[in-house]
Amino acid sequence: MGIKALDYESLNENVKKVQYAVRGELYLRASELQKEGKKIIFTNVGNPHALGQKPLTFPRQVVALCQAPFLLDDPNVGLLFPTDAIARAKHYLSMTSGGLGAYSDSRGLPGIRKEVAEFIERRDGYPSDPELIFLTDGASKGVMQILNCIIRGQGDGVLVPVPQYPLYSATISLFGGSLVPYYLEETANWGLDVNNLRESVAQARFKGITVRAMVIINPGNPTGQCLSEANVREILNFCYQENLVLLGDEVYQQNIYQDERPFISARKILMDMGPPISKEVQLISFHTVSKGYWGECGQRGGYFEMTNIPPQTVDEIYKIASISLSPNVPAQIFMGLMVNPLKPGDISYEQYVRESKGILESLRRRARLMTDGFNSCKNVVCNFTEGE
Repeated sequence: MGIKALDYESLNENVKKVQYAVRGELYLRASELQKEGKKIIFTNVGNPHALGQKPLTFPRQVVALCQAPFLLDDPNVGLLFPTDAIARAKHYLSMTSGGLGAYSDSRGLPGIRKEVAEFIERRDGYPSDPELIFLTDGASKGVMQILNCIIRGQGDGVLVPVPQYPLYSATISLFGGSLVPYYLEETANWGLDVNNLRESVAQARFKGITVRAMVIINPGNPTGQCLSEANVREILNFCYQENLVLLGDEVYQQNIYQDERPFISARKILMDMGPPISKEVQLISFHTVSKGYWGECGQRGGYFEMTNIPPQTVDEIYKIASISLSPNVPAQIFMGLMVNPLKPGDISYEQYVRESKGILESLRRRARLMTDGFNSCKNVVCNFTEGE
């Protein structure tokens, strides 16, 4: 018989081009050693609970009740669960068409998308439209959906920071596009120089590549910097001048380890800049429950918000999302709980704040220990991790 469709030789060449270091050779070798009985601490990917971080109590209580709604009918439920968790579980179950086992709208449950929009408005000071928010199975799935819409072929390029999180290089290869690297300046606290961006675009165009989008990761992964407001303004001006869509990977926005340079979303800065830029620059912003002090990586909850995207394009993105029918419904509940947290006066509030602060303080302390440890090594220089 001849070569079969799924023999390696006849696979889609884009699949074979994909390289994903997070699950690359080092990871595979470590997995082999683990099978041999050796204790391995996996640090190839941000996976806090695998390294001992405890989950926040309140979200788990709410989702447990949503997963087992018969508990809500038990007369003793109040002995096991606080009243605010019971009330929140009923709140989210009322949004579904049949509990967590039923599909939701392909964009996610409308009630939770509304909670995300309200969170964004509180954070940025500008209204957000739930119809322009899609819930996804982690931020990664959202990134893939958007890149799939942007990349039409090898002649399309996407500006990606170096160092970068390999989701971007792998996905661009998978969809047959071209990665256009721009280099972060370590000596400038991993900031970026717009002149470097212009040079990257010029080199790409010389090769016949049409640069269509730019990725920023803020706070940086793996670099750990918080981009300054001035730097983000420069980026938005650059995208306006070059007619690029900006993809804002902001999944570490809760993990800030210093007070001098807070996280400010690209969307807020864009809106602050006013017309014409605020009405013209296309922006997709990503967030997730996997990072921050939640660290719920295995739950696979995320969202993206679209700014200045034409309605017809939104409809096309909705169509693509519909192929997968529905994002993970329990993860949508986690997202709702993250963006609509407990408030002062709620029964579980003090425990929630205590747990959250404890995790953030631990992460901040370890960030400082790691930086000091690397800087104590001969010929090693390491910037302080501002956030990640």
